[in-house]
Amino acid sequence: MSIFRYLTAGESHGPQLSAIIEGLPSGTHLSAGMLNCDLARRQQGYGRGDRMKIEKDTAQLLSGVRWGESIGAPVTIVVKNRDWENWSEKMSPLSEHRDDSTAVTRPRPGHADLSGVLKYHLNDVRNVLERSSARETAVRVAVGGVAKALLAEFGIRVGGFVTELGGVCAATPQEPLEILWQRAAASEMFCCDLSAEIDMKRVIDAAQSGGDTLGGVVEVQVTGVPPGLGSYVQWDRKLDARLAMALMSVQAIKGVEVGIGFEAARRPGSRVHDEIFYKDGYHRNSNNAGGIEGGMSNGEPIVVRAAMKPIPTLYSPLRSVDMITHEPFEATVERSDTCAVPAALVVAEAVVAIEIANALLEKFGGDSVFEIRRNLEGYREQIRNA
Repeated sequence: MSIFRYLTAGESHGPQLSAIIEGLPSGTHLSAGMLNCDLARRQQGYGRGDRMKIEKDTAQLLSGVRWGESIGAPVTIVVKNRDWENWSEKMSPLSEHRDDSTAVTRPRPGHADLSGVLKYHLNDVRNVLERSSARETAVRVAVGGVAKALLAEFGIRVGGFVTELGGVCAATPQEPLEILWQRAAASEMFCCDLSAEIDMKRVIDAAQSGGDTLGGVVEVQVTGVPPGLGSYVQWDRKLDARLAMALMSVQAIKGVEVGIGFEAARRPGSRVHDEIFYKDGYHRNSNNAGGIEGGMSNGEPIVVRAAMKPIPTLYSPLRSVDMITHEPFEATVERSDTCAVPAALVVAEAVVAIEIANALLEKFGGDSVFEIRRNLEGYREQIRNA
């Protein structure tokens, strides 16, 4: 059963994006400023489009928080769309503003457009693209910020960096994750390899000149996670399965790896499995499993990667078919980015944080941070003596 639950609502060019969170324990230190840090990060990154010049996303906390702390009630978050004033009639809920001459009838390859109009019996692609747009991730990043705030109460941190973009692979220095996160935060590409960053910018410039787009790979790590989150007893309680689902729910994500992922299929078992040692507690000298074994956290940092496809909205449009005439046309162009891989990292961190928070509450349940901390400390003492 999901404990940290949330729903999002809103369209790309509607008045706002909204989220309601249920299950946030009382006593979580939280402010809009904490959420706005990640919202600002989501809008950064080399290769972003004109929309980022219009929007400056900020979150409003409208319920469930008083004087900087959660009170145990549902939390409401709103992120306003600044571009709404230019779309107030086109996206109006009022029937008198209806104008069928503005209907979009040319579905774009790679988007939800065609499948969406067929599924919901619609005749205007805008009714699909407005909700299926990656703009929705803005409010999910805000929800992820709430999850990060909760995890921070227990010494659990979430971060990450870009490891590949447009075929350019970045090296990962053998340094503490905290140092790598700081280095990535100072990079326009959110990566830890300066040489690779230069090459990434070069391939983005080339793609932009050709009206093309690029994808890449992001890696998220979580530190301070106790062993035992998730479970092996049922398929839907496995932590790696839940993380994979969360990451695959992000627009344009087409693949997920845990630990060394697909590389494990290419190696013999002697070079895959992490040996177990004991000195003042159990530990491993490697982390090929990515911190998860048997569907449960094992106490090592959790490491997951997600592959993002190139954005399907191209300024050199691909071919499509008009839904009214069935005649071939070049697909319509909505305002878009050349590359949004750095932004995808921020979204990936958010959904990973949400799932880890959910698993933490599932294991150590409680209505307040005080109660959860007591349960967690008792568990850590229990396994310390195992």
